[in-house]
Amino acid sequence: MQIRPFAIERYYERWEFRTELMLSSSDCETLATAELLALEPDAQERLLALRLGYTEVAGSAELRSAAAERHEHARPADVLTLAAAEEGIFLAYHALLGPGDHVVIETPCYGSALEVARSTGAAVSPWQRRYEDGWAHDLDDLQRLLRPETALVYINTPHNPTGTQMGREVYERVVELARERSIVLFSDEVYRGLEHDPAVRLPSACDLYERAISLGTVSKAYGLPGLRIGWVTCREQEILGRIRELKLYTTICSSAPSELLVALALRHGDLLVERSRRLLLANLPVLEGFLQRRAELFEWVRPTAGPIGFPRVAGDLDVQDWCEQIAERAGVLLLPGSVYEQPRHVRVGFGRANLPDALERLEGYLG
Repeated sequence: MQIRPFAIERYYERWEFRTELMLSSSDCETLATAELLALEPDAQERLLALRLGYTEVAGSAELRSAAAERHEHARPADVLTLAAAEEGIFLAYHALLGPGDHVVIETPCYGSALEVARSTGAAVSPWQRRYEDGWAHDLDDLQRLLRPETALVYINTPHNPTGTQMGREVYERVVELARERSIVLFSDEVYRGLEHDPAVRLPSACDLYERAISLGTVSKAYGLPGLRIGWVTCREQEILGRIRELKLYTTICSSAPSELLVALALRHGDLLVERSRRLLLANLPVLEGFLQRRAELFEWVRPTAGPIGFPRVAGDLDVQDWCEQIAERAGVLLLPGSVYEQPRHVRVGFGRANLPDALERLEGYLG
């Protein structure tokens, strides 16, 4: 397998734990273990009594049931537990794609969604969204990209890095196009629940289409990335079985304590996700006020879903070098858009409680 270096994660590997204040986080404010255990009266007792042996390949029945309950039509048998959402992208692509296949990837996107697809030997076509178009989805462009050999289409909504939500009519047409051609639709839904207006929330793709794979995790909307658990849900067992077979060559099974804690979190998912949503809605006007004060430097398409936005930086700055200078000198971490092949942009995160402190520090540095 040939694969390019993972630009986003290499950047975070270098800077995330060297800077004091994160202003680029794609996850939301996290919980302490004690706070999570307090959600059910016997949870601590069950965790302390847990035997630390191997777990089931597909995940515990408790966890798969809790994940299935987050969907309209899924059964526990339709869920495969993973070691974080990242494993889902890797396994699904390598289980379902190879030389001679073609895949369409919505871009800009999280790096592995594009680079892992390329590593399978399949032909890859970006379905490119553009700042100049307000990050709109061009359905005519998508239809032009589809080929007889197209095996998979990847979408991500709510979207990383733009913080936008796919419109319902667009979403339904994407599902229709996939169904007409029997294409697997890989729907990255790790920010689902963080729509700024819940009325625009979309159904999970797996509830609309049997050959859709919905990717979930507790890392983003739930604020629990340290548990390192994700899952894929698909109602076509042949597809899920191929992914499960490949999992035997990667993690085999997940951490038993993490499975217990994630099942607990999912049973209280509405509470935890709403907690995150309230915080990012409180933070968004604070961030927007900063960007307005610095309008000579930033402009953006205002986010409508999720805890991140993707402003464009004015002038002829080397944005990555500028971000690294801010990290080094001010202790505030922005993510340069170059890691998304968008070098004029930065990703900002507003799902953390310390957002006002980070903005104050950055404003002081900018002078």
